[in-house]
Amino acid sequence: MIPLRFDIAPLPAIVLDPIVTAALAEDLGRGGDITSEALIDADHSSRLQLRPRQPGVLAGMDALSRVLYHVDAGIHIEVHRRDGERLQALEPIATLAGPTRSLLTAERTALNFLTRLSGIATLTRRLVDQLDGSRAQLCCTRKTTPGLRALEKHAVRLGGGVNHRLGLDDAMLIKDNHIAAVGSIGEALARARTQLGHLRMIELEVDTLEQLEQALATPPHAILLDNMTSDDLRRAVAMTAGRCLLTASGGIDALRLRETADTGVDLVAVGALTHSAPQLDIGLDAIE
Repeated sequence: MIPLRFDIAPLPAIVLDPIVTAALAEDLGRGGDITSEALIDADHSSRLQLRPRQPGVLAGMDALSRVLYHVDAGIHIEVHRRDGERLQALEPIATLAGPTRSLLTAERTALNFLTRLSGIATLTRRLVDQLDGSRAQLCCTRKTTPGLRALEKHAVRLGGGVNHRLGLDDAMLIKDNHIAAVGSIGEALARARTQLGHLRMIELEVDTLEQLEQALATPPHAILLDNMTSDDLRRAVAMTAGRCLLTASGGIDALRLRETADTGVDLVAVGALTHSAPQLDIGLDAIE
């Protein structure tokens, strides 16, 4: 089985804080948590425990920590499980202690991050495990929730996948509409190379083996094989003969994943990792 990853650092606060504070502002509105303020004495304290209600892979503890910090820096977090670890149902993830008002105010926003990101890591891990023994890696796409891309792509990595571009400025990806606007694959590649920095890559999307043949006249760093059959993917691997990286993409679900990987491509792109992962059910319950 492909080993879990524990060497991935948490996202830095400078990345997390704008996302976290926007989510808190959305929930707190103009008046704050009027229910907790009405019902809970200001000096009341509690100890609560995070527990998953189903098995999965943990992700989002860095975001949860920043939520708690911004609501009340006095909340204490005792961490029992690290991001990237497999979880069993009902085993403790973390124990939170502090003012009850603050804990209840932070609860939903913190859980929204944790359940969403753990869901992505869990789905990623399930699909990565299906690739065990193949040479292909699983990668995500830019089909992410607006504003949450950095967190969602980080969750993919925690689940054992790899990231495609984080944004339009990472690398050049020449798609069908670019080619249509320019006129040909050859012209698109030529123009891209005149603007390419020495540390950036060019990837070209092709839909047919004929387009692949044109691209291989002057190969880019990588080629994305879009919506091809498994037979065509195998032919594409043979035609390319290792001259550039090959990514299979388009309509690849769990049923077709291993078949696609076994064609010999380097990467399999699955947009569902970030646009369709179900949330992992995690609860926050009082323990005292």
